[in-house]
Amino acid sequence: MDQEKVGNFIKQIRKDYKLTQKALAKKLGVTYQAVSKWETGKSIPDIGILKEISNLFNVDIDEILDGEKKEKEIVSRKHNKIFIALIFILVILSIFILYLILNNKNDSFEFKTLSSDCESFELTGSLAYNSDKTSIYISNIIYCGDDDTKEYKKIECKLYEDNNNVSNLINECKSDNNVTLKEYLKNVKFNVNDYSSSCKAFKDSKLYLQIDATDQNNKILTYKVPLSMNNNCSYDGFMSSF
Repeated sequence: MDQEKVGNFIKQIRKDYKLTQKALAKKLGVTYQAVSKWETGKSIPDIGILKEISNLFNVDIDEILDGEKKEKEIVSRKHNKIFIALIFILVILSIFILYLILNNKNDSFEFKTLSSDCESFELTGSLAYNSDKTSIYISNIIYCGDDDTKEYKKIECKLYEDNNNVSNLINECKSDNNVTLKEYLKNVKFNVNDYSSSCKAFKDSKLYLQIDATDQNNKILTYKVPLSMNNNCSYDGFMSSF
């Protein structure tokens, strides 16, 4: 085992996550002098600390001890992502088909697939509507923008309908405290049944998500994520801070 190589690896992943030695030491419950010794190759963490580093930076212990990341199977990950997305779509389709069968009404429903119209977000969603009511399901929201590892004091996510520049709140998720944006969005789901659209033809209105993240200094970062129906883009998203 090359201790210097191990130390350089720990130093690099720490910098990748924009952590100081003191910040990393605090997360691991050690002194910053201990972190300094690891990074200069004078010592290596014990097995318990190695496990914590592995979990914190999403790397294998073998990669830490080898001092380098193993080549990832990018193609395989893409295939897995496509497979998971197909499973979600099939599940959603099954739910709506069952819903229509059980209701067994003469009113015909239109079905649309919802997707994010913002490059920084991916999601899975569906919408079924007729002249009387609308059902909306959104889940599996993924933030794929910059690697934001900051813990926010509060994050809120709301679903809106924009009809002729008038925004109507449809539903909202409870806020989480002291959580990263990626971890918060993993648990965000919208399941709205019998929602009455403010216009008779739902296709004339627009849906969007608004995500408000408040940092420890009470600065609010706002993401507006427009949702497209059947990949028809409606308008561009924006990000602002206050």
